[in-house]
Amino acid sequence: MTRPGRLRAVATAVAAMLLLTAGCTVGGDDPPSAATPSATAAPGAGTPGRTADQVSNPFGAHWDWSRYQQFEPYLRRLAGSATYEEISWCEIERTSGQVDWAGLDEIASRSRELGITVHLKIRTGVCWATGGTARYTRGAASKTESAMPTDLGAYQRFVRSVVQRYGPYGVREYAIENEVNAPSYWAGSPEEYARLVRAAAETIRATDPTARVVDSGISSVAYGMGVANRLVRAGRVPEAIAAYQAYFQRRVGTRGQQIPAVTGEAQLRRALGTETNSRSLRFLAVTESLLTDRTVDVRQVHFYEHFSGVAPLLDYLRATTPPGMPIQAWEVGQFWRDGDGDPASRAAEMVKTVTLLVAGGIGEISWLPLAYNPNNAAGSEVRYGLLDPDGAERDAGRMLAALADAARDATVTPLPAPVAGRLHGVAFVRGGSSTLVLWSASNTPVTVPATPGGRTGAVGSPLGAAGGGTTVTDVPVLLRADQPVDRILAAVR
Repeated sequence: MTRPGRLRAVATAVAAMLLLTAGCTVGGDDPPSAATPSATAAPGAGTPGRTADQVSNPFGAHWDWSRYQQFEPYLRRLAGSATYEEISWCEIERTSGQVDWAGLDEIASRSRELGITVHLKIRTGVCWATGGTARYTRGAASKTESAMPTDLGAYQRFVRSVVQRYGPYGVREYAIENEVNAPSYWAGSPEEYARLVRAAAETIRATDPTARVVDSGISSVAYGMGVANRLVRAGRVPEAIAAYQAYFQRRVGTRGQQIPAVTGEAQLRRALGTETNSRSLRFLAVTESLLTDRTVDVRQVHFYEHFSGVAPLLDYLRATTPPGMPIQAWEVGQFWRDGDGDPASRAAEMVKTVTLLVAGGIGEISWLPLAYNPNNAAGSEVRYGLLDPDGAERDAGRMLAALADAARDATVTPLPAPVAGRLHGVAFVRGGSSTLVLWSASNTPVTVPATPGGRTGAVGSPLGAAGGGTTVTDVPVLLRADQPVDRILAAVR
């Protein structure tokens, strides 16, 4: 699940820095004039108006804008990446006709100055625009689920105003709602959700023909149920059980009987048939129908599981996504309630997760959360942050920044088939240089012979000469050389 942006809190938090006030209300649909980017923008940061197609670094993060001051130095290391911000019609227009863009304007402006492309998730919320009373509230900002608007024409006018206002900031991707499989995020039916997406898509494309429409991002757990359900329906029950076990190895029991232990077909079918999981599968099916008929342009994935769940997820995505449709992972993290892994092992797991995703064709990855929030409702670090609460880099943060440096403006290249059984990882090719992220596919070390000029080292650490070759264990390493990938790995043993 996401931590929605607290737009009013953001406006207050940045007021001192930007000489703006949280109470400032910008009326009308006309966007503010584009500001000149900060002179302190990170090297390589894009120009204002960067489009989604110009994202040059697949490795990004999602953060709490109220702590922007602590995070800014690290965020500049992720220049060229993409992130997202969640907005709510009911929050921006609390009273019909009275629109407050202040917080979102600051987010859009700051993102552009960082050289980070921002995508928007447009939610309705529950208020005058939808009627009814919210059943779920969460967080200090009292976020609610979304409901179907009472007037689709008014909703489309709001969507149009969002696209008109934030297109000049470089926003080109708009997701409609968030994790609609969860009642705490969407109060309506799958059919109502499809109707909402079609209305929004029509408006977005009419307002900005270069914009792309994105689905809500079905939850990580729901995707796991989809993986298993597809295999069961195909009669591949042993594979379904194995995929379920790999995917949910850290989730069993965390939601009562919604994610039970499964060792046989009957248990798996019961798990898939619960009310919650049946709902998730229905919303997943509706989402995929919107992909198939091209109402949606980009598939959004959420993934918080152990990295061994990446392979079955990618297999599922390949089978259920229209050819050529981009897939982006707007939420990736490490869900581990009461996790006892040490910082080095958790950082290495993060590297494996994001590397496998990008090698599998996922074009953008946002790690969530950027930093641990000690004041979260769970009272513990259920989802692992790259940074400490004060913004200090952890091992995981240092490693993700190193991956961003390797991948920026590079071509993502999967490892060649001859080494697939011995090595996992990916290569980033830029000019005549190749940077490989590698770890052993088994418990057996693998030797990559020396390459002229090759340099190697731990991810996130300075690289040294690899004169004697590189021994690759289950801990990821970087290997860089001015050689093609095939030549570097030709003599692997």
